[in-house]
Amino acid sequence: CIIFKIDKRKIRESRKIIFRNLMSEKFQAVVIGGGPGGYVCAIRLSQLGFKTACVEARNTLGGTCLNVGCIPSKSLLNLSENFQKAKKLQNLGIEVGEVKLNLEKMMKNKEKSVSILTKGVEFLFKKNKVSHFNGTGSIASANEVLVTTKDNKKISLNTDNIIISTGSIPVELPGIKFDEKIILSSSGALDLKSVPKKMVIVGGGYIGLEMGSVWSRLGSEVHVVEALNYITPGMDKEISSEFLKILKKQGIIFHLETKVQNIKNEKNSAKVSIQDKTGKNSELIADVVLISVGRKANTKNLNLEKIGVSLDNKKRIKVNKEFRTSTKNIFAIGDVISGPMLAHKAEEEGIAVAELIAGQSGHVNYDLIPGVIYTSPEVAVIGKTEEQLKEGNIKYKVGKFPFMANSRAKTVNNAEGFVKILADEKTDKVLGVHMIGSHVGEMIAEMAVAMEFGASSEDIARTCHAHPTFSEAIKEAALSVEKRAIHS
Repeated sequence: CIIFKIDKRKIRESRKIIFRNLMSEKFQAVVIGGGPGGYVCAIRLSQLGFKTACVEARNTLGGTCLNVGCIPSKSLLNLSENFQKAKKLQNLGIEVGEVKLNLEKMMKNKEKSVSILTKGVEFLFKKNKVSHFNGTGSIASANEVLVTTKDNKKISLNTDNIIISTGSIPVELPGIKFDEKIILSSSGALDLKSVPKKMVIVGGGYIGLEMGSVWSRLGSEVHVVEALNYITPGMDKEISSEFLKILKKQGIIFHLETKVQNIKNEKNSAKVSIQDKTGKNSELIADVVLISVGRKANTKNLNLEKIGVSLDNKKRIKVNKEFRTSTKNIFAIGDVISGPMLAHKAEEEGIAVAELIAGQSGHVNYDLIPGVIYTSPEVAVIGKTEEQLKEGNIKYKVGKFPFMANSRAKTVNNAEGFVKILADEKTDKVLGVHMIGSHVGEMIAEMAVAMEFGASSEDIARTCHAHPTFSEAIKEAALSVEKRAIHS
């Protein structure tokens, strides 16, 4: 009898603890992940009349892109470019004193930009009445998301729809762990406390080359190790070749057709063992090594297998055309599904899935997702490459125009690169545009709009462009498709 009373008391106490720690709220939609895809999706759902919550594990909204990716990297790319330009002002007739680097101030400026923008997303949530839960989200069932807060409290969110937008994480090399001091992911490369004398970058893709550009401008000796015989895999080969020439001219050292055999962390430096295409082995000793070999879907701890959500062989979530998973009311967008791991692609999917849930016709045109590398010069691409057109046996015409012949580019001493337009041989419809040069990251938007409306190269050629502007190179490249460029 006494034992029975003690057990009963413990049960009552347990119930009180559960009641205190497990709060429950009801929503029509819960988004897991507050990155570009997730927060945009949550805002659009709320605009469409859904009571919406967004769960984010970080203390700030914006995901990898805003906190440790796109935004801070663009801040450093801009500041390092200005630093490099300032050192060359005397050549342009502008007398200045000695130009010095204050890395601490530069990093504070980067952090200020991130802080302003993350607070901006918080404001947008309040404005659009999106409930924000700071904690790790996991899916307890098809209609319940369980949030674990930093102080280990549990919050149950009951919902009609769940949208997974947990993004991606950097891929580690087998047996090599990020310590973010010597062995870096992209996050660590954005937060170095001093300029490394020597940096080795493993991988010649977008992220590695952007980070390499930053630290090279600030004084590092940068080496890029790439297994292929070219950089920026998937890009039009002509652009890739030109980009490689320019980066080499800037002082970045490339080891192409070279594989990393091993990386040894030696406390204050790293020893990178490499092997070239001939089988010759050598070593690179560096202050830091940036591993930039890609990213993978961040689906860990979501409880997906337990609730029956199917994954592909790359551990990405399988979805249909409506972004539905194998569980009808659970959706997925962004880096956790197939396709380019780009913030703007995730945003488009976020809006599309919100509108589809609302019974509208959400849509993403995957043939027209622009890609930009924010180095100096920039690289911007959209649509098909020459290699893809050849592979698909599609007959095409090519129009090219160099910035060397563009008056604005020459005036401001930014005349590297060119614009290349690929058009269908019969219909003249623009199939792909590839640019390398100053401001092309902004210029690509013109071609995105034109191609979305099915423009021909003649449509572009007959559109008046302001003079003198960089964008005139687009018009001239379009004229060049029919061999009638005026200025080259």
